[in-house]
Amino acid sequence: MSASLKQEIRERCLGMDISLVGFAPAERWDHHFFEPWVPVDFRPRSIWPEAKTVIVIGLPVSLPIIETAPSIWYHELYRTVNSLLDEDGYRIAASLTAQGHSSIWIPRDGYGSVSVLKEKPVTFFSHRHAAFLAGLGNFGTNNVLLTPQFGPRVRFASIFTSADIPGDPVLEHPLCTRCMRCVHACPVRALGEKDYPEGLTDTKACATRSEALSTRYISPCGLCIRICPVGADRKAYAREDPEIYNDKDEHYAPYHQAWNHVRSYSGR
Repeated sequence: MSASLKQEIRERCLGMDISLVGFAPAERWDHHFFEPWVPVDFRPRSIWPEAKTVIVIGLPVSLPIIETAPSIWYHELYRTVNSLLDEDGYRIAASLTAQGHSSIWIPRDGYGSVSVLKEKPVTFFSHRHAAFLAGLGNFGTNNVLLTPQFGPRVRFASIFTSADIPGDPVLEHPLCTRCMRCVHACPVRALGEKDYPEGLTDTKACATRSEALSTRYISPCGLCIRICPVGADRKAYAREDPEIYNDKDEHYAPYHQAWNHVRSYSGR
C-alpha cells in the first residue's frame, strides 16, 4: 500500500513537471546526528503531530537566467518558481487528503519579508534540511543544499502527510568540491570557508543585500549559486568552464555583453 502510494505520487509529480521529489520519514528529524541542526520545535511532528512522512518537491531555477543576476529576469523567474511550488504542494496535499491520507502543504518560504528576516533570520521549517533527509542532495559550504541535477539552483517546498511512506536513502557522497567560488563571489562577504554546520551564512548581511536589491526590483542576489560548479545543468547549458564568469576573458565577451544588457533594464 505505502510503496504503491509512493509510486503514485512520483508519477503524479512527473505529470506535473516537478523535477525532484523525495520522501523522508518524520522520525528522521529525531536521529542523533541531526540534533545540532534542527531544534525540536522546528521538526515536522512538532509542527503537525500527525506527520508520518515528509514529501519534498523541487523545481530548478534556470542557470542562463541566473547568470544575468541581479536582474529583473531572475527576479521574475524566482517569483514564478515560488508560485509553482506553492501551487504544486497544495495540489499534492489536497489530493492525498481526498484519498484518505490527511496532508498539509508547507509553503516554500516561512517569513513575511526580507526586512523581517534581517531581525529574525529563521523560518518555522527548513525545506533544505527536509530535502537533505529526503535524499535529494547534501550541504555544501555554508548551508547551501546541492543536488546532483542542478547543484544549488533549485527551490523546494514540502508536504506533511499522515501516510506512512518508505523514505529514500540519504545521499552520503558529498557533492561540494570546496572550490570556494561561492565564498569569493559574495559581494557582502556573507560566506566563510568552513563546512556546514560549523560554517554558517551571515544571514543578516545576505538579507540586507536582498532588501536593497528588492527596492530596485532585482532581488534576490544569486551570485553564489550561479558560480557553483556542481550540477548536471552546467553540462546541459554548456557552462562547464568556470572562466565563463571571468569578465576579463575575451572568449566569453558575448556572454558578458548579454548579461550586462539584461542588468541594465527594468530595475531602478
